[in-house]
Amino acid sequence: MAKPSRKPFHKDLFFQVIAATILGVLVGHFLPGVGLSLKPLGDAFINLIKMMIGPIIFCTVVSGIAGMENLKQAGRVGIKALLYFEVVTVLVLLIGMAAVHIFRPGRGMVMGGADISALNALKAKVGAPTSTIDFLMNIIPHTFFSAFTDGQLLQVVLVALLFSSGLAIMGAKGKAITQSIDLFSRAVFNIIGLIVKLAPIGVFGAMAYSVSKFGVASLQNLGELMAIFFGACVFFVIFILGAIMRFYCRLSLWGFIRYIREEIMICFGTASSETVLPRMMDKLMALGCEKQVVGMVLPTGYAFNLDGTSLYLALATMFIAYATGIDLSWGQQATVLAILLVTSKGTAAIYGTAFIVLSATLSALHVFPEDKLAVALALLFSIDRIMAPGRVITNLIGNGVATIFIARWEGKLEYSQAKSILSGKKEPHLLEEKA
Repeated sequence: MAKPSRKPFHKDLFFQVIAATILGVLVGHFLPGVGLSLKPLGDAFINLIKMMIGPIIFCTVVSGIAGMENLKQAGRVGIKALLYFEVVTVLVLLIGMAAVHIFRPGRGMVMGGADISALNALKAKVGAPTSTIDFLMNIIPHTFFSAFTDGQLLQVVLVALLFSSGLAIMGAKGKAITQSIDLFSRAVFNIIGLIVKLAPIGVFGAMAYSVSKFGVASLQNLGELMAIFFGACVFFVIFILGAIMRFYCRLSLWGFIRYIREEIMICFGTASSETVLPRMMDKLMALGCEKQVVGMVLPTGYAFNLDGTSLYLALATMFIAYATGIDLSWGQQATVLAILLVTSKGTAAIYGTAFIVLSATLSALHVFPEDKLAVALALLFSIDRIMAPGRVITNLIGNGVATIFIARWEGKLEYSQAKSILSGKKEPHLLEEKA
């Protein structure tokens, strides 16, 4: 079978985003004043995408669950997804711990005084991390529509689950509403297609601002830690996610990464995986994953399956232990793992929340001197924005693999179609391409 013809490279979104990233770095480095002024470009693109996330999730979940055989099927998919998330989170936390024990970054560092005003400002902006009870209570919106206006993913999922359950109970009478929502979702995907065309502009503005704001000098400090973190991310993706894709899903991880390469580059440029959530849902459905599985697993994974963030939290915790000269016992390390297994679930949505969760977790242990802990956290904060793309890209790939895994487990994956698309023998039919 002949491979499908591809459009000219300069019209390919992947090429455009790469070019925009390089141009943004150059402008940010050589024209920092101009780079700082370009921040609104990145913010505008991210806000445009976030504007459509609520409707996309609602439509996909409602039309998917309403089309399920029964509500027990929806519950089964949710339980399988949560089980998968917890197992993989434990694995990724162990990988982070092992990486630091092997390479021991931060050993021999001298903890002196530091200006932590930026850290305090971030804490004031994000607020204190919520407890598990608060996190669960926050899933319930104040009103039906506030779930959409507040931009809380899990609140939208809850509203969609309840609404779709109501439609399912109505039986045939609810079909007309479901069909209308299907039509509405197609219009929303078309809007996403129009917005994504602006991705190169958004990435250019975000990269120019980031390089202007933080500079390349911060890459020189804590370089070993960053190298270990990115290396651990690559290890996790290749060996853990690769094994899941190859031995269970019987698909190529490299083919999947190539399939979502445009989304990966957008995440890299914007340091946010939310910017590609609607497009990822579209691509996974085009790959052959059933709509209801995609609608339940992918949005939930954005809150409960943050592989890159969990890896960062585990690695940063042990780095600070070495940097402050504190020898954590195996029992204390196990306690850290148990705490991170819970606290890592609430680190989506707001940039900087993962850093605040780290700060709160370490403070709760009461084993680090407060002055040294503050200095170590300030050092980590100086490179947090640089490490953010590694976290969000790992989160993105991890959630994509999770969706394929659950679809395969449920028997809701068109395997031959997925294999043909990932091998490049067949072009996917995306809803947004009609835009």
